[in-house]
Amino acid sequence: MLTKRIIPCLDVKNGRTVKGVNFVGLRDAGDPVELGMRYAEAGADELIFLDITATVEARDTLVELVRRVAQHINIPFTVGGGIGNENNVSDLLDAGADKVTVNSAAIRDPGLINRLASRFGSQCVVVAIDTKNVDGTQFVFTHGGRQKTDRKMFEWAKEAVRRGAGEILLTSMDHDGTKNGFAIEITRLLSENLPIPIVASGGAGNIQHFLDVFKKGRADAALAASVFHFGEIAIPDLKAYLNRNNIPVRL
Repeated sequence: MLTKRIIPCLDVKNGRTVKGVNFVGLRDAGDPVELGMRYAEAGADELIFLDITATVEARDTLVELVRRVAQHINIPFTVGGGIGNENNVSDLLDAGADKVTVNSAAIRDPGLINRLASRFGSQCVVVAIDTKNVDGTQFVFTHGGRQKTDRKMFEWAKEAVRRGAGEILLTSMDHDGTKNGFAIEITRLLSENLPIPIVASGGAGNIQHFLDVFKKGRADAALAASVFHFGEIAIPDLKAYLNRNNIPVRL
C-alpha cells in the first residue's frame, strides 16, 4: 500500500514565508529555507514552495530560492507561482526542483499542461486548483484566489488529467487558514474519480483533520502551513498518530 504523504506548504512573498486566512491577512512565518530544513529533519515527505504574488506581479518565480532550497534540503519539493511557459519550468527543474505546480497559466492556456507533460513528464506536473463555493457550485479561481473563472472545479480537474497532469493540488479557499478541517467532500470526489494523486490543502487545524482527510476524503497527501509554521502540530507526533490509526505513513 502506498504511504500517505505529509507536505508542509511554504507561501513565499518577497523571500519570506507568510501565512494568512482565506488567502488574505498575511503574517510573517520565517525564512523558507530554514523552515524547509526543519521540516525535512522532522520527517516531512515533501515540501511545496509557492511564490504567492508572482502571478499577480507578472514576474517569474525566484529561481535563486530554488537553488538555495536544493542545496540544503534532501526531500522532494515542488515550486509554483508565476510559471507561464516551458522555459520557466526548465529553469526551476535545472535549479533543483522536483516538480512544478501551475494554476493561472494553465487556465489561460490549457495546452500548457500537455506541453509540460510531453517535455518533462507527467510526474513533474502538478496542477493546482484553488476552488470556492459560489452559489452552490465549486468554481476555480486564479491569481492567488483573486479572480473567479467560469471553470467548474470537477470538470477542470478531469481536463487537467486528460492533458497530462500527474497530480492535483486541491485547495479549498473556503477552508484555507480557518483550521476547521479540510474540504472532505470535494477531496473525496476527486480522489474517487480521478486516476492521479490528490493533495488536499486548506483547513488543517488539528491532527484529527489529517486522519479525516485520509480516511474520509481518500486523499493521497495532505498539505498544511500555519499549524506547522507556528508549532501547533509536530510532524513526528502527527505521523505517529496516523500510524496508530492505520494510515500508512513513512516513519
